Amino acid sequence: MFFDELDLSDNILDALYDMHFEKCTPIQEKCIPEILQGNDVLGIAQTGTGKTAAYLLPILSLLDKGGFPKNAVNCIIMAPTRELAQQIDQAMQGFGYFLDGIGSVAIYGGNDGNRYDQELKSLRLGADIIIATPGRLISHLNMGNLDTSKISFFILDEADRMLDMGFSDDIMKIAKKLPVNRQTIMFSATMPKKIEDLAKTLLHNPVEVKIAVSKPAEKIQQSAYICYEPQKLKIIHMMFKSNDLKRVIIFSGKINKVKDINRELRKMHINSGEMHSDLSQAERDEMMFRFKSGQIDVLVATDILSRGIDIDDISMVINYDVPHDAEDYVHRIGRTARAERDGRAVTLVSDKDIRYFKLIERFLEREIEKNPMPDEFGEAPDYNSQTISEKKGKKRYHGKKRNSKGKQQNNKKQKRKSKSNATK
Repeated sequence: MFFDELDLSDNILDALYDMHFEKCTPIQEKCIPEILQGNDVLGIAQTGTGKTAAYLLPILSLLDKGGFPKNAVNCIIMAPTRELAQQIDQAMQGFGYFLDGIGSVAIYGGNDGNRYDQELKSLRLGADIIIATPGRLISHLNMGNLDTSKISFFILDEADRMLDMGFSDDIMKIAKKLPVNRQTIMFSATMPKKIEDLAKTLLHNPVEVKIAVSKPAEKIQQSAYICYEPQKLKIIHMMFKSNDLKRVIIFSGKINKVKDINRELRKMHINSGEMHSDLSQAERDEMMFRFKSGQIDVLVATDILSRGIDIDDISMVINYDVPHDAEDYVHRIGRTARAERDGRAVTLVSDKDIRYFKLIERFLEREIEKNPMPDEFGEAPDYNSQTISEKKGKKRYHGKKRNSKGKQQNNKKQKRKSKSNATK
């Protein structure tokens, strides 16, 4: 479907034309009409499917067509991290280029007092759309800097990450301060029970849109070691000792393990760092900067890093433990083999996680190569001795610069109409 087949405002279509956006992605095609009709929406889609435009375009279009309070906050967009809030704000500037009198402000923590003063000034001057991290928004609400009585749209982007990062209470506090008759839109990459519960609490008769999880890129070389838990650090030692590994992310589902792994790497004189929710926002920003700039070679992280980061040169992903959801596995290993590069993904599968790994193989519809265990590490578990039931399988996986705006807009409208008539 083409964007000009949707009931978006002319100003939004002009911006899309300028940005060379013609065709909707599946999540956009399904979500935009529902949001334009005023329905609450629960979207399940992974990063990279175009979900930001799926909610920004209809909301900007509705605001552009009018009927909403002037000089008031009409929309709040929640994001789990400063980086995602900035990305959403950048998208907002592009899509809203031709809109008059509709502004946005991104507010997030981890900055000095000057940033807070700038946010406060923007809020007082009036912004139609606020893009915020939960903690920072709570701070402004507590200080009385924000009137939420006229909010028409409440959006939660990457809701599963926000819950993983411990923002559940903050989200509920914010939601209680909003009008009951608001339109609520929630996006999540996965659909665990905690997301279902949150959706039932916040959304009213939502339309559910689920886009199937894409398989990992074929150029990712996937393999695994079948081992017992005490053997994992030995494997890590072996991998780093026998290879000059750099630009590596090691994932673990538990914060304590992340700290332990990083401690062992440092003992090996590996230039490594750690990323998890025990760090403050400022500490996470500093760690990301150091990793992106190449000051550290290896980053050990929880799933806080498995989605929404834009780093193209990761050479290897190591899963220290097996994710219990196929979607999480896909997100983790998807950090490598980006921007036409090759990449490797190695998973350490303990005897207790064999059944979960078999479910991942079932989801991927392929058998992942098993690396031989060195004899000196001792006996390894028998991967083929364990089976998984069909019941368990079904339960777990389902698997620019522009000039002369007015003249440009008129020319673009004519070109769009001509193109639209030709394609319909």
